[in-house]
Amino acid sequence: MIYRDTLKHAGKRKQLLTILMEKGIEDTSILNAIGKIPRHLFMDSGFEDHAYQDKAFPIGANQTISQPYTVAFQTELLEIKPGDRVLEIGTGSGFQTAVLCELGVKVYSIERQKELFKKAKLFLPKLGYRPKHLSFGDGYKGLDRYAPFDGIIVTAGAPFVPNPLLAQLKIGGRLVIPVGNDPQIMTLFVRKSETKFEKHEFGEFRFVPLLENKN
Repeated sequence: MIYRDTLKHAGKRKQLLTILMEKGIEDTSILNAIGKIPRHLFMDSGFEDHAYQDKAFPIGANQTISQPYTVAFQTELLEIKPGDRVLEIGTGSGFQTAVLCELGVKVYSIERQKELFKKAKLFLPKLGYRPKHLSFGDGYKGLDRYAPFDGIIVTAGAPFVPNPLLAQLKIGGRLVIPVGNDPQIMTLFVRKSETKFEKHEFGEFRFVPLLENKN
């Protein structure tokens, strides 16, 4: 398959960045990453004309590619730097994974839907994105064998905060997770010590549910 990324697409990305800045996204490294990534290639070709709108769209398996603002906002909350180890719960289309790769972090990602996992594993390297590890499994369990992580980002709505994810954070690490049913509250946990976490809430967002029960 030939992946087309044209000047027209680049122009639409530039317009999208203007929208994200108007909504309060300030981190230039995140804006630059989103400005480089051909989001239209992560979506069904039928949605290509809408790829650079600030909206979520279906990607199959009853999942969505997140709204660009949501991707940028969650990534800003992580406060990551190049070389950090980041666990992503919900690979999905791979777009958020690509953003993390562009930021120079070591990405470990879990996807619960086998169809999406297989697609992302093949597709991401074709665009030059090589996460450290992609896994098919239960995001509620995290990836203990690769812990601890500097950051953990959850890209689906969790009815509660999974204890394994908190346990897999480094001291000083940050977990960004939408908590609740519909809508969810974007929540940040900062690990202050072995037993103490600082909690911050950032308003309502809407995500597909975080699924479990996969070995």
